[in-house]
Amino acid sequence: MNRHQYPFSKQNRTLRQQSSAVIQEMLRNALRHHQGGRLTEAERIYQQILAIDANQADSLNLLGMVAYQAGRHEAAVELIRKAIAINNEGASYHSNLGTVLQAQGKLEEAATCYERALALKPDLAEVHTNLGNILQAQGKLDESVAYHERALTIKPELTEAHYNLGLAQLLSGDFTSGWRNFEQRWKSKDYGTALRAYPQPLWNGEKLASGRLLIWGEQGVGDEIMFTGLIPDVTRTGTRCLLDCDARLQPLFARSFPGIDVISGHVSGADLGNDLEVDIAAHLPSGSLPGLFRTSNAAFAVTTSPYLVADSVAQERFRAHYADANGRRLAGLAWHTNNRRSGRYRSIDLSLFAPLFARPDIRWVSLQYGDHDALESQAAAASSPILIDRSVDQLSNIDIFAAQIAAMDMVVTIDNSTAHLAGALGVPVWVLLPFAPDWRWLLAREDSPWYPTMRLFRQQKRGDWQSVVQSVQSAL
Repeated sequence: MNRHQYPFSKQNRTLRQQSSAVIQEMLRNALRHHQGGRLTEAERIYQQILAIDANQADSLNLLGMVAYQAGRHEAAVELIRKAIAINNEGASYHSNLGTVLQAQGKLEEAATCYERALALKPDLAEVHTNLGNILQAQGKLDESVAYHERALTIKPELTEAHYNLGLAQLLSGDFTSGWRNFEQRWKSKDYGTALRAYPQPLWNGEKLASGRLLIWGEQGVGDEIMFTGLIPDVTRTGTRCLLDCDARLQPLFARSFPGIDVISGHVSGADLGNDLEVDIAAHLPSGSLPGLFRTSNAAFAVTTSPYLVADSVAQERFRAHYADANGRRLAGLAWHTNNRRSGRYRSIDLSLFAPLFARPDIRWVSLQYGDHDALESQAAAASSPILIDRSVDQLSNIDIFAAQIAAMDMVVTIDNSTAHLAGALGVPVWVLLPFAPDWRWLLAREDSPWYPTMRLFRQQKRGDWQSVVQSVQSAL
């Protein structure tokens, strides 16, 4: 060995060690920003690390997750794949790639990534429940439940696994276990509603000796409508109620439930404690009502239908306005949702309804929310004769929208708030469901226990809306 090489090599090794220490400290700093939600600052430091060492796999992986959180999914995939090319043994890299691919709807690829992560590190409870969600979306419900249960065996306190298991159980019709796990929703980072903090206790279904029960709405408009169907169950206990709902639903709910007070707006804990007119003894989020009153299939037999009442004057006005000399039946149609998580699976291109539009005995009326100009452009592009009523804004004035729905002879809709509103109004409604439906629609059945006037049409394979529309055409 050349006697000058050893000191040179030792010096290089020392420099590499110093550089590695600097990078690790930078990485820890970036992670603090990343975990604190300061994505711009975290991204800046990850980029600085990669300027020092372009093959720093952790930074590539985490920079990919910043891109994912910012909605740049393609960039995220590219960055995480680079990290995997450098270090194929990083379980978190494969798991993160699975998360991004799952968000893109690439379920098979995502499942492969999760399986690789678990092969490297079998005790990743979060990856087990993520894989369970994919299996549910693929129609493999029993396998899905097994993965969620495995996650809880590894990490019993994992809220996401409890919540995901609850949704799978509800989809399968296991209401007793499903509602119990559904109560974990408040701790889930994916749940869009926060649990309100009141000094009064949560209601357990008993008749209150004094005071009233505050029932407050959660999730979206469709969920509020569905859960409000259990208000008659509450009143049958002899408990007096106060219903706090979305402001757009207040006129409709007030008309439909004349025996209770309907308000809108978050009632604060201080108001509940000090306002004698409010007089609240207990409270409950509306999504917890089924856990008290719908714990079996048989329990749905008491469902009241209809339980919402439209403005009769407005309803007749719509009916007269849409009627024509040929006496055609009126059918309402909604075909699109902007839901970011599942909208692409639930929405249907308007042109696919052409066989229905060809029927001479039906006049089709749009029940679709959105900009009227854009809707008319869609109708023109699809050569659709559907009537778009510019006097109705389905999102801002739900009471008028309810009257429009009530004027229909029937409604055909995708899974959105229109389905819930039509079902609650007792209008015959046909709902077109994707291959992996939401938990509330259960599996295989053509009816819904939530709405007696509802009929369900299901995809038999992912993305095949054409056969669903053909089934509707045959049923018509």
